[in-house]
Amino acid sequence: MCPSQPPNMSNSSSSSSSSPIWLLSYIKLQFFGRIRRFLRSKAARKRYGSTTDRFDIVSIKSSVDDDDDKEVVAQQVMGREKSEDDSAVVLQRSVKKLHFGRWEEKEKAAKEIERLTREDGKTRKLMAELEVIPVLVAMVASDVPSRRLVGVTALIELAHGTYTNKVLMVEAGILSKLPKNIDIIDESTRSGFAELLLSLSSLANNQFPFASSEILPFLTSILESSSSSVETKVLCLGTLYNMSTVLDSAGPLVSNGAVQTLLMLSSIKELSEKALATLGHLVVTLMGKKALENSPMVPQSLMETLTWEDKPKCQELSAYILMILAHQSSAQRQKMAKSGIVSVLLEVALLGSPLAQKRALKLLQWFKDERQAKIGPHSGPQTGRITIGSPINQMEAQEGKKMMKNLVKQSLHKNMEMITRRANASEDSSKLKTLVISTSSKSLPY
Repeated sequence: MCPSQPPNMSNSSSSSSSSPIWLLSYIKLQFFGRIRRFLRSKAARKRYGSTTDRFDIVSIKSSVDDDDDKEVVAQQVMGREKSEDDSAVVLQRSVKKLHFGRWEEKEKAAKEIERLTREDGKTRKLMAELEVIPVLVAMVASDVPSRRLVGVTALIELAHGTYTNKVLMVEAGILSKLPKNIDIIDESTRSGFAELLLSLSSLANNQFPFASSEILPFLTSILESSSSSVETKVLCLGTLYNMSTVLDSAGPLVSNGAVQTLLMLSSIKELSEKALATLGHLVVTLMGKKALENSPMVPQSLMETLTWEDKPKCQELSAYILMILAHQSSAQRQKMAKSGIVSVLLEVALLGSPLAQKRALKLLQWFKDERQAKIGPHSGPQTGRITIGSPINQMEAQEGKKMMKNLVKQSLHKNMEMITRRANASEDSSKLKTLVISTSSKSLPY
């Protein structure tokens, strides 16, 4: 049959059946082409070397006079070249098995890639060109625990310090591969996922479209789980903190119940600082502030952290959140006053860190101003007034001053007794009481 004649039906069917074979051959050809270019580049660097490397070798050889020392230097150079060749061969074999091997071979290849990447940071950038990341992301979705853990561990190593690899992981669908039920994975796998998400959450700071709604259920389930370790929860809190720095993430965080979870974790000293810092980002948003105002845990949970004298950073963050809630909100100030926050603020104003003292004094000033506004002139029936300057009015005024002075002294007695017990002051409490009584009540903010 002439070449110009159209093929018959048998030739057409045979060509269509052989198309997958040609496609696979084409993929393999592309893959080995990348490997060949990589090996050639390494061989060129090894043959010519950089100017610094040549200078180092020449300077070493020129400074060595003894033949034995020259032989040692030559052996070191040859050993370094041999190790580079071995690494290149291992990398080539591992990438080939990861793409075309069986699942058992893929697991071993992923371990080798993780090891090579950890030992040589330059390999991280090469993995993106060799299309290793999509295969590892597919391993993460496996139902086999060992295979899933190997994939997560390799991705953690590939994500370190490389923006491109992180973007490729997200584009490959790593966020949709997270387990829906954390009870089916062990603690090491949970920790691996938490560490990987913490690394990927840095994309949120670079205005990358980070699908926070996909990972929030996974994070909150770990944070609320009693079987998760403190270290794993710290990693999850770090991810929430990075996400809370972006205003667009406030909505998904609040709608997924992150505020209540963070308030609950704020009472745990190992987790409190990161949880309060995340709440500090959310409270400045409209949705975050509203969620905190409506929470039944506010202000009691924040008042509890205010009393932690061994955690000054937690005191400062709690005072900051309370300031945002109390600012221009009479309802919140009344809610705080009914909870007995004044005595706690007085303690912080005396014994807290400089920043915590400043914030506590500001809150006390607001409570004082609001009380004075309430007892000011008001409309309605008034009792008969006595002329100013009359003996009866002066007598009642003096008695009122004495009564108020006694009340202030009694209040200070109780507050200072509580403060001295908590602070374990070395001085005698009676001397401290005398010192406070001798000071004028006008110097106190409230």
